[in-house]
Amino acid sequence: MPEPTAPVTELTSQYVSQVTNDLEHNVKEQERITAEIAALQEQLAALQHDQTILVNMRQALGVATSLSAPAPAEGAVVPAPRKNSTTASDTRRAPKKAAPEQSGRKKQQPAKKPAAPKPSAKKATGPSAQPTLVELVRRHLAEQQEPRSAAEVTDALDKAHPDREIQTKVIRTTLENLVARNNAQRTKQGSSVFYTLATASGSAANAEESRPDAAE
Repeated sequence: MPEPTAPVTELTSQYVSQVTNDLEHNVKEQERITAEIAALQEQLAALQHDQTILVNMRQALGVATSLSAPAPAEGAVVPAPRKNSTTASDTRRAPKKAAPEQSGRKKQQPAKKPAAPKPSAKKATGPSAQPTLVELVRRHLAEQQEPRSAAEVTDALDKAHPDREIQTKVIRTTLENLVARNNAQRTKQGSSVFYTLATASGSAANAEESRPDAAE
């Protein structure tokens, strides 16, 4: 019999210690809450005292005005936000007056932008002042002392004018047109064709040969 009584006493001792701890915690919480309630009651009493003083002051100042209201507690709170709202509206109106000035400045800026396209007009006139491909070919042939092929003329002009797209087919067509107009001469060396700038005597001779009377 003494063996089963031992665990029972241990459980009861644990419950007793836990209950005492909870009881102490409960008492401390009640003391804390009662202290807070007492402090809040003191604050409430002070606020009520100040309310009565403010209400009396308002009634004394507002005898000749229409500020008398049936509920003095609510009437005392209303004037404060109205003053704040008026000041807030005054401060909000100030930047609204400054806004048109800023918008006016922004509108004046686009008026200056039309003057910017002047450089583009200069760029547009630039390409028109550049020599044509025919002039470049004629100048290159005039500077050469030996005949040049279409590929050689293309390489020389491509190096001298890298900004322009120069193709061998276009150069060959331009050279053939110069030959047709007696402005250039064409010679063959095997399977290669070379071109030289026609001189005054050579162009005159080619012109006479091209006439029908000379052919007869």
